[in-house]
Amino acid sequence: MHRALVLFDIDGTLVRRAGPHHRAALVHGVRKVAGLETTTEGIPVQGMLDPDILTVMMRTAGARRAAIRDAMPEILKAAERYYLRVCPELTDKHCPGVVPVLERLTRRGVLLGLVTGNLTRIGWRKLERAGLREYFRFGAFGEMAKSRAGLAKLAIREARVRGWIGREAVVSLIGDAPQDIQAARANRIRAISVRTGITPVEELEPLRPDLLLRDLRELRLRMVE
Repeated sequence: MHRALVLFDIDGTLVRRAGPHHRAALVHGVRKVAGLETTTEGIPVQGMLDPDILTVMMRTAGARRAAIRDAMPEILKAAERYYLRVCPELTDKHCPGVVPVLERLTRRGVLLGLVTGNLTRIGWRKLERAGLREYFRFGAFGEMAKSRAGLAKLAIREARVRGWIGREAVVSLIGDAPQDIQAARANRIRAISVRTGITPVEELEPLRPDLLLRDLRELRLRMVE
């Protein structure tokens, strides 16, 4: 039984500037399965779930909603397979302070999980290539719920059902986008924002996260316990 649970977003929170490979995987998945040429250009992808990004891509290319729904399962698989092949080394793409914070939380007995818009196999491969996989026991990924709030709910429920945390455990969600704050609020857990993504601080401040940090180097154990 862990004393606290901390849920982390990936992009902009744990790693950044990971290259074009993730976006390319989504484009490849659509091309491979639906035969459509699409792009992520012009889509505000930060904070979005991968299936939602794919839906916007395909709608912009003229696909009907029914066709998108029918093709989506195979598109997700094709995108994941592509990313597994092309994901580069990411050990030099950590956000500031990531490894020391993860080490400190782990030593303290805090349970670490993921709440991310990445598809499952993309998210895990990204962490593997960044050398961060070992710190995380489980995660909720982009295809598992309709919203980031839904993902956080799934993650909290799994941790409780498996007996990893009790009802009294403090739960925090750390992310860099407005959607992370909203997901934390929807689940009545602690919202911690970091300014290591592309969201301007002026967009984060009005949402009043419990903590707004420059980066993870400012995180202290007392903030998540």
